[in-house]
This record gives sequence, structure tokens and C-alpha cells, in this order.
Amino acid sequence: MTSENASNTPSDRGVPPFNHQQLDTLMEAEGLDVLIVTSKHNVQYMLGGYRFFMFDYMDAIGLSRYLPIFIYWRGRPEASAYIANSHETFEQELGRFWLPNVQAAARTTTDAMQLCVDHLRQLGYPLKRIGIEAGFLPADAYLVLKDATPGSEIVDAVFTLERLRAVKTEAELQLLRQASEGVVDAMLAVFSTVRPGQTKREVVEALRREETVRGLLFEYCLITAGKSLNRAPSDQVLEEGDIMSLDSGGNYRGYIGDLCRMGILGEPDAELRELLEQIDEVQHAARKPLRDGVLGGEIYAAVEPLMPRLTAGKASFVAHGMGLISHEAPRLTANSPWPYSAFDRDRPLPAGMVISIETTLQHPQRGFIKLEDTVAVTVNGHEAYGDGGRGWNRAASGQPT
Repeated sequence: MTSENASNTPSDRGVPPFNHQQLDTLMEAEGLDVLIVTSKHNVQYMLGGYRFFMFDYMDAIGLSRYLPIFIYWRGRPEASAYIANSHETFEQELGRFWLPNVQAAARTTTDAMQLCVDHLRQLGYPLKRIGIEAGFLPADAYLVLKDATPGSEIVDAVFTLERLRAVKTEAELQLLRQASEGVVDAMLAVFSTVRPGQTKREVVEALRREETVRGLLFEYCLITAGKSLNRAPSDQVLEEGDIMSLDSGGNYRGYIGDLCRMGILGEPDAELRELLEQIDEVQHAARKPLRDGVLGGEIYAAVEPLMPRLTAGKASFVAHGMGLISHEAPRLTANSPWPYSAFDRDRPLPAGMVISIETTLQHPQRGFIKLEDTVAVTVNGHEAYGDGGRGWNRAASGQPT
């Protein structure tokens, strides 16, 4: 997969930027004849990195919304089509698309789906099973599809598309590295400027600016200060001696950097140092087994003996996949805050998977203490992205202690 749509050259035209043989195998296993892809992140993947600038931030327009549709027929990548908004003719003129069949004529969700249905009819093949992204298909567009294909079974194919994206290409890994490093650099810049009297909301706004100047799209920041465990931006005022956690997601060309670092307005005492060192020990223990082919469950097995040591408060550990979205493959536990099965717990993790590792301690007197790291599985082990600033970052200097 290419990292930018503009990297498609004329020699790339007609050649899918994803592993279509693997997709055919995944679809065959689920009995899918055709995929109708409608989430912006999966459309981006199928188009080799392309994302329409006009609706990058918001989908709503007029009485409807933007609905890009990528159509893939099993075993026939040449029959692929992209249903686009009418303004995407500008991108079409610039040669942004690898596939020849682009219909940039949709204004609404029902327009887009009708164009999709017309393409399916034009191909003229019987469709027993159609895969959709149920959580990313508006109800009115779904009804157009359902009414037009009464003899077909329509099923959710989000899992199929996730498995296609599970192993990242070198270009994707570089984007995740840049996203992660940008987020951490922005956090360190903010920690170095925080002063007593500022509010949590002002700190988050400063982080938004720092991520933006690093080329990231700021998505969110969960922030705590002092003894409070509340993680929402607010008018809470920071005081001398307060600890802070910044847990932020920054998006670089569609890929998520999601990390957490700690700061302090003053000097950490012995107890704070010990608590963060315990968390860091868990974080490094989780990395230790990572290598090409390791069973997913070994990550949790590695930290299990260490968790009982975090007795000073409520402690938790989570490891989950990262990529175009957070909490994508690999799926390592069924006890995550997000509901999904532990599909990869007893399966080998190949090189190219990327994992977010996070350990949290909610201390009743000292406050919220957490580290979150992004780690890629490699042939020889692992590589951490954005691995700086892991200690107590002092507001006065921005240097970890």
C-alpha cells in the first residue's frame, strides 16, 4: 500500500495497492461475492492512501452526508469501482486513483448507493452474499441496497477488512512512526511550558497547536491533573506540585499515534518515582516476548506476575492493535474496555503488526499515573515508536527525571 495517493504513477494504474489475493482468500472463507466498503479508513486503504480533502474532518452536507463507496468483486480486482462525490472530479483529473472505474457523481448517500447498485447490475453476476460495513453504512443507503438485491444475503464484513489491514507495510509503519513521534514531541513541548494557574483546557489547546505544527490532525487528549481522576478537558486550575497525564491521539495521513506521558509541576518525590518505575517495568515486560511468530497471549502472560505489585491503587493493563484506527487487529483479550473477542490470543503475531501497550494506576491520593506506548513487531523482535519522555517530565525544563 502506498503512503500517499499522489504516489500512484501511470504504471500503477489498474494494480490494486493492497494484497488482493489475500482479500480473495478472506472473502472466500466468509462466502462473500462482493465487498461494499464505506468507512473512510477502509476506503483510504483500498485506494492506496487516498482521502478526499473536502470531507476529511466532517461528513455532513446539506440534508445528507458524504458517502464514499469502494466496490470489490472477489477474484476480479479489475471490476473494482469507486463511487465518489461530484467534487472528486478534481482529484480524478490529477490522476489520484489506481482503478479506471471512478464515478464522481454522488451528492447524497442514496445517490452514492444507487450508483453502486448500477455498477453491480452492469457486471451481471449473481450475488449470494454481499459484505458491508454495517457500522459505517447509513440506514437510507442500506435500504437502497437491500431493495435492489432481494435475492442476496447482506452481512457485516468489518472483520474481513480488518484482517486484510492487520499486517502493516513498510510505508504504513513509517506513517505510524511519524504519528507517534509527533505526538510525544508535542507533549514534551507542552510539558516544558505548563505553569501553575493554567487550566486543563488551556493545556489541551496548547497540545492541539503543537500537534498541528508537526503535521498531525489533533483528535483528542484525555488529561488529568493533581489528585483528580477526571480525564476531560475542563477549567480545573493546575497548582504547584500537581502531576499531569496527557493521553493523546494524533492522526498523520490517516494513521493514529496514541500515547500517554506524565508531567509534574515541580519535583517528583520518592513515592511518585517508584510508582512510575513500577508502571514502566510492566510496559517493558509486555514488550519482551514480542517477535515474529509470538503467540498473542504471551504479552499478557509476561505482565501477569508484575500486576499484583501495583497495590497502591486500581491498576489495569491493556494491549491492543493500532493502525488506521485504534483497537484494530491484533485482538489480544476479551476483557478490554472495548467489546471484542480475543481472536489473536492463541495465534502467532507476524512481523508488521503494531500494538499499543498501556498500564494505568489510579491512585487514591496521588492521582492518575499511566504510560502508553506504540510498539511494532519485527522479524528480530520489536521496535517502539515515539519512545521518549517516559519519566516524570518537569514543567520547568521538559526533561524527564
